[in-house]
Amino acid sequence: MTTATEAAIQVRNIALIGNPNTGKTTIFNALTGFRARVGNYAGVTVERKIGAVRSSGGTVQMIDLPGTYSLSARSADEMVAVDVLLGQRPEDPRPDAVFVVVDASNLERNLFLATQVMELGLPTVLVLNMVDTAKKAEIEINEEHLAQNLGIPVVATIASKNHGLDALEDIIRSLGDIPKATRPEIFPEDFQAELLALREKLLEIGIPEPAAHPFLVRRSLLEVEGMAEKRLIEEGGEAARSAISETRQRLSDSGHRLPSLEARKRYGWIRGAIAEVVTRPDSPRTSSSDKIDGILIHKVWGTVIFAALMLIVFQAIYSWSGPLMDLVDGIFAMLGGLVASNMDPGTLQSFLVDGVIAGVGGVVIFLPQILILFLFISLLEDCGYMARAAFLMDKVLSRVGLSGRSFIPMLSSFACAVPGIMAARVIENRRDRIATILVAPLMSCSARLPVYVLLIGAFVPKRTLIPGLLGLQAVTLFAMYLVGISVAVPVALVLKRTLLRGRTPSLVMELPPYKAPHALTIFHRMIESGWSFLTNAGTIIFAVSVIIWALTYYPRPASLAEEMEAANAQQIAAVQAQIDDYLAQTNTPDSEEALLTALDSEHSPAKAGVLEEGAQLLASRQEIEDSLDRRIEGAYVRQSVLGRVGHLIEPAVKPLGWDWKIGMAAIASFLAREIIVATLGVIYDLGGDTDETTTDLRDKLRAARGPDGQPVFNIAVALSIMVFFALCMQCAATLAVIKRETNSWRWPVFTFAYMTTLAYIGSLITYQIASRLLL
Repeated sequence: MTTATEAAIQVRNIALIGNPNTGKTTIFNALTGFRARVGNYAGVTVERKIGAVRSSGGTVQMIDLPGTYSLSARSADEMVAVDVLLGQRPEDPRPDAVFVVVDASNLERNLFLATQVMELGLPTVLVLNMVDTAKKAEIEINEEHLAQNLGIPVVATIASKNHGLDALEDIIRSLGDIPKATRPEIFPEDFQAELLALREKLLEIGIPEPAAHPFLVRRSLLEVEGMAEKRLIEEGGEAARSAISETRQRLSDSGHRLPSLEARKRYGWIRGAIAEVVTRPDSPRTSSSDKIDGILIHKVWGTVIFAALMLIVFQAIYSWSGPLMDLVDGIFAMLGGLVASNMDPGTLQSFLVDGVIAGVGGVVIFLPQILILFLFISLLEDCGYMARAAFLMDKVLSRVGLSGRSFIPMLSSFACAVPGIMAARVIENRRDRIATILVAPLMSCSARLPVYVLLIGAFVPKRTLIPGLLGLQAVTLFAMYLVGISVAVPVALVLKRTLLRGRTPSLVMELPPYKAPHALTIFHRMIESGWSFLTNAGTIIFAVSVIIWALTYYPRPASLAEEMEAANAQQIAAVQAQIDDYLAQTNTPDSEEALLTALDSEHSPAKAGVLEEGAQLLASRQEIEDSLDRRIEGAYVRQSVLGRVGHLIEPAVKPLGWDWKIGMAAIASFLAREIIVATLGVIYDLGGDTDETTTDLRDKLRAARGPDGQPVFNIAVALSIMVFFALCMQCAATLAVIKRETNSWRWPVFTFAYMTTLAYIGSLITYQIASRLLL
């Protein structure tokens, strides 16, 4: 017996489903007040979004299912909607009702999914959205008559203007009154008889009732090699396979062409149901969307406008986010400085400043790029342009096994792979989405730029190729960007023919009518994406930051600093003796203080030659005093765990032209590529505040010598390092986001392995060729 308390806390569930671009998410956001919990369904890459709706009868939980054109499923991702509606997902109980959102201006096409949902027998409501668009197209729909013909309630809405949502809220308040959908009699009697016979046989084989649900058995007959058939075979083995095959054969012998049976019968039933419900103009009028499409999907003008729009998006992510990223960087630098100045130097200070604060800062600094990217994606999607962009790029990308929807993620990855990979959510096909995610990190992101700038500036000659227009350094930089693109093409082809093998689906999509973007929906999506990044990928990035800090910090014997301080004191004493001798011999000026005063005086040019030697000695002593902390830090890093690993891997990186210091810096940069610049600065005793423009670092790299007295760096080594960085997966944030988006560690591990292998091979080939041709 249910107690009053149990009844009070009872939560009921409504599933929201519909075709893409029907305004389903806008309705979800409006009903839930933009308060949703976002996660992933276990074992798949499908986003799980749940929001609560308060009603007089208690809490109603609304589940926003992924946009889909039908309940046909050929992958685990596509099967999620079916599983939720059948109550076969452990995360969610079976819905108490289903709201099917349809586009009123394209009712016949949208009812394909709606009639499939009705076959489940759940209490169902048809949400007839975008009725304003239908009216503009002079399409009249008799809602009452439609409800009678379908046997379910019909509610007309304009979600973008909040019209009709109060009627949906009334239905939610009286959830128990929604009638169960009457299953439409779509298929012929002999098909139904074969379906029942097959189900009986599957149950006799021992397949459990839930797995042999009539809806799933019907799908197994209609979809050859679909998920429903695969699951039945997994449960029942060869006996189930034979039973399904024999049933199909009998249906085929009786004249049923299964591949097209459902489309013919279902659309036939739909046309009958809406024949006297929908009134259309005799000759369809040309809509404003059609006129705009005449330009935006034009082969030439559409491509030009698309390129210009993408340039703006790319520029925004790359440049407009700069001030915000600098602000974040400055805030965390100030916070680190504040903590450092109020604590005694030591392990705890280093952990808080270099591990915790730097780690959190390394996460938050990506937030401006994430927010700007999803601002543009949301704008382009909500106004209807994204579908046109996918249409334009489909011909190009289909040649490498991808679809037009892969373009935006790959373009975004030139700024940063993190938002680029998150942008792959717009790709509905799972294989295409994962293939895009796996090749997106090959695009040269902004984090690689400091590495290119440092090494090109130090080792590529400033040679002019076209006077006034083009130099060798610019060509080298451009070549580094081409490396990733050139490798991404064959990698995508190989992936689509091996691990992600499968027919590249033709891009079948409706071009939704253009409409004004919904500001609250866009804002909500930006915030949701940013929060998702911080709470999922951010935690992994932070953990890796702390690990890298520990590897570069320990072991840290006090004796090392004491020895260096003693040696430093001896060096200072030796220079001080030279200064004293100088002062005694020259007696001009007669004291160190007077010498400093003279050096600072603007009126002493006549004495410049006399003072030069003294000035050099004072500068030498100052450099020894000032560099002590940097040299101690460099010594600690060189003998740290990471430094020792650098020595350990030296034989492996020697064929690339690298010594152990470069190998160590490369390992440290597996957290984030740009770390190599600061790491080289520490290794060469310039401190961790070094950046790619530091002239001292370039000079140090040029002057670095190995044990044999030969230069450590040259043009061949520089090219080898740059190619390695162009191809290698050196970004914990990217790996964390791949894990977040694929809901599995399998793909980030695979990405790390294949990109690192490619980087090693590419670097090896580059060094071996360059050292023979250029040295």
